[in-house]
Amino acid sequence: MIHALKLHDRRSRTIAIIIGCLIFFSIVFISAWLYGSQGEVTNLGSRKLSPSFPHPFGTDWLGRDMLARTLKGIRISLGVGLSAATCSSVIALIFGLAAATMGKTVDSIITWLVDIFIATPHLVLLILISFACGGGAKGVLIAVAASHWPALTRVIRAEVMQLRSAEYIQMSKQLGKSPFFIAKHHMLPHVAPQFMVGLLLLFPHAILHAAALTFLGFGMSPHTPAIGVLLAESMRYLSMGMWWLAVTPGIALVITVKAFDILGTNVRALLDPRTCRE
Repeated sequence: MIHALKLHDRRSRTIAIIIGCLIFFSIVFISAWLYGSQGEVTNLGSRKLSPSFPHPFGTDWLGRDMLARTLKGIRISLGVGLSAATCSSVIALIFGLAAATMGKTVDSIITWLVDIFIATPHLVLLILISFACGGGAKGVLIAVAASHWPALTRVIRAEVMQLRSAEYIQMSKQLGKSPFFIAKHHMLPHVAPQFMVGLLLLFPHAILHAAALTFLGFGMSPHTPAIGVLLAESMRYLSMGMWWLAVTPGIALVITVKAFDILGTNVRALLDPRTCRE
């Protein structure tokens, strides 16, 4: 009875968090659309204004409204993060299924790749891949997507390895079903919850690492109002007392990352109660 009540509370909390994240998504995209090009308009008469009612996030050294630029930056971060996390999760799903179902040779190769990617310092790997891809949004997307799959690959591989000994899997093999058929119809539905949880947990990491890559100068173009660009530009003006140029985009980034990290943690606890400490 107590366990059922706890599960009900957890489910209600997770649903509330999902609704909150969807509302947050909607507010960011609608607000960025309503502001239009306001964050790109130069107004030298409103330069270096601290946060106030007309400009809640202040203005920069060119008089551009920081609220509009921050909203656009968060929208860009959400788009890049979601795309990169989705691509990375799909790679992990394919590699995890292949490692567990296509024999020892394929398993050894994929395990070797996973070990190499995990052993390489994450930031170094991001910089190298982004630089090799020419930087920009494409470079950031490829770098984040190509560097975040190993951990989820291990989880999916372990799940499928345990599943291979199940009676219905053995029955399918005896009936002459191909490994592709077994993976598609029996194993894929079983690992779908792990895939969704992995996607949600990769999302905030992808957002944060995309911003870090841009902040270091290996990501988005300086003309793009991404969060990493805003933070990098603010470093030149902190000594002049323009603290809001760094604080407001930084807080917005932290809130975004933390919100989706909490969402992923709650969904994981809901789908697999063993991972949640009672």
